[in-house]
Amino acid sequence: MAQSTKTPISRYPVPALESLPEDIRARILKVQEKSGFIPNVFLMLAYRPDEFRAFMAYHDALMDKEGGLSKAEREMIVVATSSANQCQYCIIAHGAILRIRAKDPLIADQVAGNYRKADITPRQRAMLDFAMKVSQEAWAVDEADSAALREHGFSDDEIWDIAAIAAFFGMSNRLANFTSLRPNDEFYLLGRR
Repeated sequence: MAQSTKTPISRYPVPALESLPEDIRARILKVQEKSGFIPNVFLMLAYRPDEFRAFMAYHDALMDKEGGLSKAEREMIVVATSSANQCQYCIIAHGAILRIRAKDPLIADQVAGNYRKADITPRQRAMLDFAMKVSQEAWAVDEADSAALREHGFSDDEIWDIAAIAAFFGMSNRLANFTSLRPNDEFYLLGRR
């Protein structure tokens, strides 16, 4: 499905699917088959194939693993930190994924607007407080932050995941903002009905 707006999806050229290396093309087509459209981030990153592969490998290691944080909690981290970083693409795209994974049409807007007032648990609030500290003041993170999370039942591996997701999407937010990456129109309505 083509982008429905006339505005370019990125300030950088978007390569044609047929020109991409087979592994990247296959991954993009698999996502298109599953979702019904190609998320613009795939097309933007395909401009640099080696970086596409590295980005997706780390993304998948953080966001698709089993156990630990729920998939909805992982998306909450992305939405909250992306909001602080003013990354329109990630707020909209991961907000859609959060709505779907949490089965809640309101949660993404609440978390993006002000997670401190969102309808989340105290445990999730502590998780997002820590993610925001990693995202905005990583130099100030210390053992007391991990101790506070342990009091909410987070394991050391889950604490690592919170920090790694916040850090990874900090990079992603900066790339999306740098390239003027535009969210797909399809994301705006996903998980709202």
